[in-house]
Amino acid sequence: MKSLLYPLSLIYSIILFIRHKLFDFNILKSKTFDIPVICVGNLSFGGTGKTPHTEYLIRLLSESMKVAVLSRGYGRKTKGFILAKEGVTHEDIGDEPMQYFTKFPEITVAVAEKRADGIRKLMGLEDKPDVILLDDAYQHRYVKPGFNILLTDYHNLYSKDRLTPTGNLRDIKYAARRADIIIVTKCPTVLDPYTKKSITESLKPKSHQKILFSRISFDDFNPVNEIAQTTDLSENRSILLFCGIANPYPLEDYVNRKTNALSIMHFKDHHNFTEKDVDEIISNYDHIIGRRKIVVTTEKDFMRLANNSYLCKFENVPLFTIPIKVRFHNDNEKVFTKEIFDYVGVRKDS
Repeated sequence: MKSLLYPLSLIYSIILFIRHKLFDFNILKSKTFDIPVICVGNLSFGGTGKTPHTEYLIRLLSESMKVAVLSRGYGRKTKGFILAKEGVTHEDIGDEPMQYFTKFPEITVAVAEKRADGIRKLMGLEDKPDVILLDDAYQHRYVKPGFNILLTDYHNLYSKDRLTPTGNLRDIKYAARRADIIIVTKCPTVLDPYTKKSITESLKPKSHQKILFSRISFDDFNPVNEIAQTTDLSENRSILLFCGIANPYPLEDYVNRKTNALSIMHFKDHHNFTEKDVDEIISNYDHIIGRRKIVVTTEKDFMRLANNSYLCKFENVPLFTIPIKVRFHNDNEKVFTKEIFDYVGVRKDS
C-alpha cells in the first residue's frame, strides 16, 4: 500500500523543497525580531517531547528572564492572538498552552496562528518578555528564530523515516540543517557510546550543529481530586491509564513498573474527551476487580478535562496525573545550558 502512495510523498517533498528554497533565497520573507526567539519543534507529526522540552527551557530561563511562550494553540476553538489569563480554558488556547499557563503562572503564555503577529503583540505588552519560546513552530518560516532546537525520537529518528503519507514526517529532512541543536529524545536511561555514534552518523549533523541526548523522567503521581488526596499509594494498586498523546510508550512502560495489573485506554493525540469517553473510563475502572485501584492520566490530557462539565463524574474515582520532565545524558545538560545562555546573553553563573 505504501508503495502506491510513494508518488504523493515525492510530489509533496518537491513542493516543500521549493518552499524552503523560496525562504532561503529571501523570495518569501522571514521576519526577525530584536528579542531572543527560541523555536522548539520537529519534522514529524508529534510524539518527540516538545512540551517537556519547552517546560525545561521555561525552568532554565524564568529565574533570570521574563519568559513568554507563543504557540499556535492546536485544537482550540478560537482564532487570532489570545493572551492567557484567568478564566481561559483549553478550548480558548489549546491543551499545551493551558498546561504552561497552569504550571508556570509567572510567565506569559499566548497563542496565534501567525507567529510574527503574535511576537509583535507580545513585544507591545506593558510588561514585555525578555525571551520568547516558540512552541512547535519549526515549519513556520515566516519567523526566523534566533535559535532553533530540533527534536527527534530515539525510536523513530527522522533520518530513518519518510515523508507523509508513506511515513510520519511532515517536513523534509533538508529542513534539519536550520537547527542549532538536535536533541534525540526519549532515549533509554543507559546509552552507550557506540549507540550515540551510530545515531549521530545517521543524523549527519552539519558542522555548526550539536547532537544532544535526553530522556523522559516521571515525577510522583499527583492527586487531582479529593478522593485521590486520601489514597495511600504505598500499597500496590491496579492502575487504569488513559491518554491521548502521540507515542505513549515511555509512559506506559513507567506505569507498568508501578503495578502488577495495568489496563490502558488509548485516545488520539489532543483528543477532546466527551461524556461518553468519561463514562467508558469510569466503567472500565469499576470493572477492575478489587478495591485497591486508581486512574492515571497525563497532565496534558487532564488539561482537556479540567474545565469539562463531566469531570465531576470522577468524584468517587481516585484520579492522578503524571508530571513529565526531561533529563539530559551525561554532560549534555551543561552543553545545552551553555548554548542557551550564550544565545540569550545570560551569564552562566547568574
